[in-house]
Amino acid sequence: MNSTERKGYLGEFIAVLLLRIKGYRILARRYKTVCGEIDIVAQRRDVVAFVEVKSRKSLEKCCDAINAKQMGRIRRTSEIFLSKNPRLSSCFIRYDVILTPRRRLPRHLENVSM
Repeated sequence: MNSTERKGYLGEFIAVLLLRIKGYRILARRYKTVCGEIDIVAQRRDVVAFVEVKSRKSLEKCCDAINAKQMGRIRRTSEIFLSKNPRLSSCFIRYDVILTPRRRLPRHLENVSM
């Protein structure tokens, strides 16, 4: 595993901790399909959040790493996840981003739309 991969795993670990502190239950990590990958799928009460984690040197670089094409892949992948988990069909679906800049507190952006 190279340095970039380690930083990505650390960012996801921090994101999972943050979500758990906020009361979320983690349903999946690194959920992969032919359409793409979702870093974290989490649920709190009647909300299911599909979470993209961005780990970069600064908050600005984290924000710059998010794009509409990527969010489109996450949406398509989330549809596959939901089709395989029909018990979640009555839940409110949300797309979140957690930014994990180096040496800073993570930031959770809820209901991101692009």
